[in-house]
Amino acid sequence: MAKYILKRILTAIPMVLFITILCFTLMHFSPYDAIDAMTNPRMSQETIDLIKAKYGYDQPLYIQYFRWLDGLMNGNYGYSIVTKQSIAADLSVRIPNTFKLVLPAYITAYFLAVVLGLLAGSHKNRTADKLIDGFSSVGIAVPSFWFSMLLIFVFGYKLKLLPFVGMNSVGMEASVADFMRHYIMPFTTLVFTFLPANIKFVRSSTLTQFSEDYVLVQQAFGASKREIMFKHVCKNVLLPVVTRLGMALPLLVTGAIITETVFGWPGVGPYFIKAIQGLDYPIVMIILVLSSTLVILGNLLSDILYCLIDPRIREMG
Repeated sequence: MAKYILKRILTAIPMVLFITILCFTLMHFSPYDAIDAMTNPRMSQETIDLIKAKYGYDQPLYIQYFRWLDGLMNGNYGYSIVTKQSIAADLSVRIPNTFKLVLPAYITAYFLAVVLGLLAGSHKNRTADKLIDGFSSVGIAVPSFWFSMLLIFVFGYKLKLLPFVGMNSVGMEASVADFMRHYIMPFTTLVFTFLPANIKFVRSSTLTQFSEDYVLVQQAFGASKREIMFKHVCKNVLLPVVTRLGMALPLLVTGAIITETVFGWPGVGPYFIKAIQGLDYPIVMIILVLSSTLVILGNLLSDILYCLIDPRIREMG
């Protein structure tokens, strides 16, 4: 098992390095660059050259890359070319805010998806299955921003029950009750966003297991449906369901960009959107590398979970 995990880790390292090269190269070959965001047509060429020299943009591309990579590895992400603020300092505040919103929402959605998916899969073509599957289909079709605006219109504007901007009211940053009132609508939106696809996945896995030969054998020996469900089917559904958890890792940073932007939640989402609008390339590159790296780490985590759960993979290692 250790050999298998080590092999997967060693495979992930060059992939992360390739991601940094790809992000850096694409940003530098885009129609606009960081110099365009810091200069204007009225500036002289001498002034522009001084700005390039100040930020190191007069160096060859490979030297710029290695300097940038060295900063990444040392936790020095550079500075915003728009606000002049430290990117690392900004992210150290915004990433925890995103975690507070996304992590509980995904765990809640995942738990509900397992329960509802198993219920739907074990009652194929019955009322419960049709209702749950219908809800999942509608949920997948509904855009998260539209659902957000619907909640804002009903609970924020019409009923005036909940605030819909920011994470706290001004002057009430220490109030847990105020935080929870701001938290309810974005949390509900993310649960609604994450839930349908996970229900579909669990339901599909459950239906596949119920079609296997071992279920027919258990039925032939007189096992009840409840016994088959909890002693056999659940265990086999657990494998793809648990390994899917690794794929949720990127969501912890970029999984709520739209929802955070709509509700003005001070997380990574609005920060990323403003960086794109302002051509703030250092921020854009860092967030792209971070999210892409989390995709690779998520796959790595899924492989490790697969190895820990499935004895056959463990023996291969």
